[in-house]
Amino acid sequence: MKTTFEPENAKFQFGKDIIGWRERIALPELGIHEMKAKIDTGARTSALHALYLKAEFHNDEKWISFHVPHLGEHRDVRHRARVFDERPIKNTSGVPQVRYIVRTSLIIGDRMWQIELSLTDRDKMKHDLILGRTALKRHSLLVASNKSFLAGPPVQMT
Repeated sequence: MKTTFEPENAKFQFGKDIIGWRERIALPELGIHEMKAKIDTGARTSALHALYLKAEFHNDEKWISFHVPHLGEHRDVRHRARVFDERPIKNTSGVPQVRYIVRTSLIIGDRMWQIELSLTDRDKMKHDLILGRTALKRHSLLVASNKSFLAGPPVQMT
């Protein structure tokens, strides 16, 4: 089946949305209205650059507070989320690390859905957020490995 790429609306004829290997995203439940993310189909789990993690209990639920250095700026904003899970995840060297996992909403362009994010120190990495394949599956997205920012800025949903 022959398909044609229409760059003006980033669609294939069969209706799959195309995103670039880098996109501007939002994590509104965490108060992050826009940041750049690397789309990494080689990674299973998504990972957010988070520092100064502090576990807390509220109403018998485990929560985590953390700092995200937004867009390279140092801010004293603390983000909080309920801990969804703790599991071993292989780092870029293939060594398993037990990480906190949170569930939060993700916005890419005008689409929003829930994803799981592992929290880890990504200071030595170029991108503060990677979106792995688990976050993308079931959303009819194709990744253009030679394009960036096809989805446009994240639409602020109410």
